[in-house]
Amino acid sequence: MNLDTFSLAEAPTGSGPADLRDADWIPAVVPGGVHESLLAAGRIEHPYHDRNEESIRWIEERDWWYRAQFESGTGDERTRLVFHGLDTVADVWLNGRHLGHHENMFRPAEFDVTHALTGHNDILVRFRPPLAGLTPPAAAVTMAERIATAFSTSTEDSEVGLPEALPLATLRRKATFSWGWDFGPRVPSIGIWRPVELVRGNQAAITGHHLRTDAITATTADLTVTVEVDAFAGNPTGLSARVTLVAPAGGAHSVTLKIEGTESSAPIHIDNAELWWTHDLGTPALYDVHIELLADDGRTLDRRTDRVGLRTIELDRSPDPEGGRQFRFRLNGVPLFARGANWIPADMLVGSVDEARYRALIGLARDADMTMLRIWGGGVYEHDAFYAVTDELGILVWHDFMFACIDYPSADPVLQREVTLEAEYQVRRLRNRASMALWCGNNEVQLVHGFAYQNYEPGDWGWDFFHRILPAAVARHDGSVPYWPGSPWGEDPEEGWMACNGVRDGDRHAWEVWHGFDFGAGGGPYDDPGQARHHRRYANDRGRFISEFGIHASPELSTLERWIPASSLTIHSESFDAHNKDNPKNKGDAVLAIVTGLPTTMEQYVDFTMAAQAEGLKFGVEHYRRRQPHCGGTLVWQFNDVWPGFSWSVVDHDAVPKAGYYALRRAFAPVLASFAETAGGFELWVSNSTPRPVTTAATVTLTDVHGVPGSTFEVAVSLAADESRCVWARSERPRTGEWAWVHSADGAFPINRFFAGEVRDLSLGAEAPQWTVERTGPATATVTIRATALTYQARVTTGVPGVRYSDNYVDLRPGDRATIVLANLPTDFDPATVTVRGYAH
Repeated sequence: MNLDTFSLAEAPTGSGPADLRDADWIPAVVPGGVHESLLAAGRIEHPYHDRNEESIRWIEERDWWYRAQFESGTGDERTRLVFHGLDTVADVWLNGRHLGHHENMFRPAEFDVTHALTGHNDILVRFRPPLAGLTPPAAAVTMAERIATAFSTSTEDSEVGLPEALPLATLRRKATFSWGWDFGPRVPSIGIWRPVELVRGNQAAITGHHLRTDAITATTADLTVTVEVDAFAGNPTGLSARVTLVAPAGGAHSVTLKIEGTESSAPIHIDNAELWWTHDLGTPALYDVHIELLADDGRTLDRRTDRVGLRTIELDRSPDPEGGRQFRFRLNGVPLFARGANWIPADMLVGSVDEARYRALIGLARDADMTMLRIWGGGVYEHDAFYAVTDELGILVWHDFMFACIDYPSADPVLQREVTLEAEYQVRRLRNRASMALWCGNNEVQLVHGFAYQNYEPGDWGWDFFHRILPAAVARHDGSVPYWPGSPWGEDPEEGWMACNGVRDGDRHAWEVWHGFDFGAGGGPYDDPGQARHHRRYANDRGRFISEFGIHASPELSTLERWIPASSLTIHSESFDAHNKDNPKNKGDAVLAIVTGLPTTMEQYVDFTMAAQAEGLKFGVEHYRRRQPHCGGTLVWQFNDVWPGFSWSVVDHDAVPKAGYYALRRAFAPVLASFAETAGGFELWVSNSTPRPVTTAATVTLTDVHGVPGSTFEVAVSLAADESRCVWARSERPRTGEWAWVHSADGAFPINRFFAGEVRDLSLGAEAPQWTVERTGPATATVTIRATALTYQARVTTGVPGVRYSDNYVDLRPGDRATIVLANLPTDFDPATVTVRGYAH
């Protein structure tokens, strides 16, 4: 029985049930939170609009009460009241009886109410201010001070800071980004953020199950099936569990387990197995699972259903011919070059992200040929819908545990207990997900600790969590998904304490670009902060797996117009800067001065920052893919946004892709042709990230600054699976503004280009591209673009959030055509509102 009809009331801090006699109750959004409920009732303005973030700060400083009533029969049948998510400091009463206290948004609160129910029942839930009554641990305060000092003494003109509340927040198991981050505001969610259930039992119940794929051959899969049971009425004997797997193509495999104690396991062998693959390697096949718990007389006492994929996942750390070790994933034994991005919560108000939003965003990742999303450790363990969609679409999940960027008091017994229970719950919850590829201890805790102390010795800073409690939970409750101590992390002794973010082992965060510091890849020093932050620094990076790298960019202008008042929509207005949480607010200007020139209008700011991001991410991904297999993957920071702000995202909060998204879409194609600059010329490389050989022909065309073709070269290409190499070279570099283009007549890889110099050096025609629009269905249309002059980043815009574009921000030579399909159009969409334009200085 789901309980979702609650009311909400505000009260002073320290309030109790007796203080609610005159409370002003409004309907509550459940699942959801206080902010959503106040918005729906018209009590507050939207916290994302203009500078409203500041006006709603009082919400986190009050007590908030939820109330619900429900009818229920009474009896001896076991009944549990389950809150799947309370955010965060909560007390629960039922019929005037205090059931308990809870302080962890990452695990359920569950109460046995078998003998507490009456015919008519009243529930009260109180949420206290999330950080009230805490004293920041001395070690966390010291670490924050030391890291601030370490970065403030850097020679580069930059800033890397931590949220002010972060040391205090280490004691509360709540999403770290709640307290503000360099991509989002301080709008800490509060409330019942996941469903509430009244669960009635019988003699026994299924409390867990695990279908672990142990081995795979070309045609068979061997699994271990485990069923866990709680027998709570009369200790029934003779229990058994029948587990049935139904294949996508039909056909069933069953096994019956005799339950002995609280759990039992059995092997199951499947011939002609339909394997789960990432979408680029095959079909993400999912088996339907049916589990029945049976009494000795054949009665069904409980049921569970699930969907699982048959697959093995390994982290390959074999010795690398370059020295050090590889870091790459093997799916069903096949090596991968992971292509993807970092996922942050889809909203500050985490309880209100629904399945449709997950499907829209993860669908965009799939359409960009991404094969992995990393759930960042400063956010949340996502709703079930997230993992259901990644399972279905064939996208792997690198999953951080929820710790980020600060020393944690891991010797605290209360916190240690919470972390242990949280890890057990989340690993058990997600262990059957086919998309799960890695459990990772944290985000950047070791990195910042290393910069502060130059060592990673055991101590009261989180070591016990990341090297003992979390790996033990993964091993005990999963056993098939690998564990990694943190992101970044590496262990090569030649790199000393910098091995944590080194280039010889493990994964690394490549923040030399944008922040301008040397984080372990070398290069510099630089006298010019723009050069220190420029994307050319990616070329120095010889890392094994790049799990974070990114460049800031504005959202599309129509998105900004929805969230910033027209009177404030100017560069570095107060509202503009309030929507940029990175510091200093003009950090990107030094890079823009080199790449595009400094913008003077809002339209230029949007175009210039998008161009800088797109060029930078393109450059970085192409460099890392040319290093395959010495580099095992690239995860861009960041995929999505928590609010409509200026950030590193490639898809903004309104689900509108930026130019960088389309640059990644092309750079993430399974087979990529890319140009690399050399000391005296340039080269053409082809990178094959598929398990099959590739044979094709590449056509290289050189054009002048106006896009007029000159020399043409035909290049035979033959690559083995998982190979990347140079297939053509030229000892003469193009002159500034000239272009090189490459395409394959058989479509083996997408068209690509290289131009000498920066975007500001392009000689672009003043004539705008021509276009026609044809409505092809109730929600679709086709836009055909014809360029009459050299056009950079020709883009179709509708101004409507949620519209899907088959491609966008395309480069065209004079006479080139491009066809872009629009989908998900509203039924009242007017084709006359479509606009097409190119980039203009």
